[in-house]
Amino acid sequence: MADSHYDRLTQLDNSFLVYEQSQIGMHVASTQLHEAAPLRRPDGALDIDRIRETVESRLDRIPRYRQRLAHTPIEGHPVWVDDPNFNILYHVRHSRLPRPGSERQLKRTAGRIFSQVLDRGKPLWELWVIEGIEGDRIAIISKVHHCMVDGVSGAELIAALLSPQPQEKVDPPAVWNPRPAPGRVELGWGEVQRVIRGPLRAGETLVRLLRGEDATRHELVERLRGAGRTIADAARETTPMPFNRPIGPYRRLDWTTQSIDRIKGIRRAFGCSLNDVVLATATGGIAGYLGKVRGVDLEGSHFRVMAPVSVRTQDERGTLGNRVSAWSVDLPLDEPDPVAGLEIIRKQTERLKASNQAAGAEALMGVAEWTGSGVLSLSARLMNYGTPFNMVITNVPGPQVPLFLLESRMLEIHPHVPLLGTLGLGIALFSYAGTLSWGFSADWDLVPDLHDLVEATQDAFEQLVAAAAAD
Repeated sequence: MADSHYDRLTQLDNSFLVYEQSQIGMHVASTQLHEAAPLRRPDGALDIDRIRETVESRLDRIPRYRQRLAHTPIEGHPVWVDDPNFNILYHVRHSRLPRPGSERQLKRTAGRIFSQVLDRGKPLWELWVIEGIEGDRIAIISKVHHCMVDGVSGAELIAALLSPQPQEKVDPPAVWNPRPAPGRVELGWGEVQRVIRGPLRAGETLVRLLRGEDATRHELVERLRGAGRTIADAARETTPMPFNRPIGPYRRLDWTTQSIDRIKGIRRAFGCSLNDVVLATATGGIAGYLGKVRGVDLEGSHFRVMAPVSVRTQDERGTLGNRVSAWSVDLPLDEPDPVAGLEIIRKQTERLKASNQAAGAEALMGVAEWTGSGVLSLSARLMNYGTPFNMVITNVPGPQVPLFLLESRMLEIHPHVPLLGTLGLGIALFSYAGTLSWGFSADWDLVPDLHDLVEATQDAFEQLVAAAAAD
């Protein structure tokens, strides 16, 4: 008989389970648009069985996709165990729009699918294959719980399911034998060992510090300084906006795209990073939307975004789970000059890099590994009363070569970020094959005019393009 097996979730991974509510999911998602013709049977119908077989043939690369949650005794901390009842038919689903389905109809459908919470009794992912889209396309809407992936591992996940070359056939799925789940005694003993080892590891670090090992001391000092700056930033008040109210369970999704070459032109003209251009574009878009559409007076406002930063090492490439920290960035919404706003952001991100704030935020999450889920539960409850930032903007680099599902080329991919607490609006960005996609996620009731924000964002980008050309 095979030995039992389980993997313990980190507190960062667990936090996305704790923050989830009964009707408000904490899953990330994407909407992919593919060529439809290569995925049809000879009779013209979409070959969903072939798509399912292709996905299942890739699951040996993604073992978490055949695992479900279990919990340790006493503390109830979540762990991953193999799901003996795994069934690909449950996870790869088939739907359609009335032909010819417009992109607006697809966005509404994607929003409804994104609004549905994943079943915690099963592996925490779904793929929805949607046919009937104008232009002879299909969409694949992917949902994966945030406790399984961050932005970088999510991008690697897409690469694992697709291929860089067209493939007529794939190898049939290998036989999978689930490992037995551990019993309560084994899980309990594992937790006891973990608690015992914790102080020993802390003691080893302290000994190295006292011995004067410079690298260890420098790293500790830098992380403590970064943590102090993170706490100080969190204490500064922000100006609540119309979408900073308790959210409901329903979502609106929208998206737009930009050429990476045009973004690079702005970067070269003003000596900044691509991420600076993204944040400056977001600044202009949000300011235009709030000021002109919503009539908000932005003079003297304090608008802060949380920008996730990957701390994944080279050795951790290809692994699932979350290895992210965060920057706290103030967007100058009351600066009417887009170039001046870009310069304010550039100087701010340079200070953030020098201050090592991301390492400080990572250190604070490391402390949470030893405080249990109680602190996370308290934090989740406090989220409903407000956060130290107004929204999340996450920018993930994706593959710059075309990818294929069998012989069907992926034409576009648009990311979707979850919402929580009083964060009724979020932006996720993903680059693919020379294009940067902006994915907008919003609470259905708090942001009924989401497309106005999309248009304001494109207007802000064109202003930066024009300013770069005139520079």
